[in-house]
Formats: sequence, structure tokens, C-alpha cells
Amino acid sequence: VGGIVNPPASNKYCYWTNEGDDTPSPDKWLDHASMTRGSWWTHWNGWAQKFSDRQVDARTPQGEIEPAPGSYVKKKL
Repeated sequence: VGGIVNPPASNKYCYWTNEGDDTPSPDKWLDHASMTRGSWWTHWNGWAQKFSDRQVDARTPQGEIEPAPGSYVKKKL
């Protein structure tokens, strides 16, 4: 979870990549994978940019936004 929520600049984690697409199991995939120090977000962003030639502006949230963690967390079933 830490590697997902920490910003790329924190440089605390690493990620694994495997350029092959014919690996039959997770263990075989990892056997042929390469570790890269840093955040996977940067790698993913580079990959995702190949599929679009533009960026869009961030949306402005509509309505009231509650402070974290939000009232839905406090609801009981």
C-alpha cells in the first residue's frame, strides 16, 4: 500500500517489470523481471501517455466535500 499512496518524489520503494508476455506463472514472471528503484507511477505515466496526445484540465468538484475520512466511513451496517 505504501508504494501506491506515497508520491514518486519520496523514492522509498521499487517496482518490477517484465518485458516478456509469455510467462506461464507469477513465479516465472518474477524470475525474468527487473527491479527498478523509485515509484511505479512514473513508469505507468510514461506508458499511459503513449495512448493519448493530450491532457485535460482537472475537474472542479461539485457540491460539498467533507473533510477526510468522510462520513461514509462512520456508517454502520
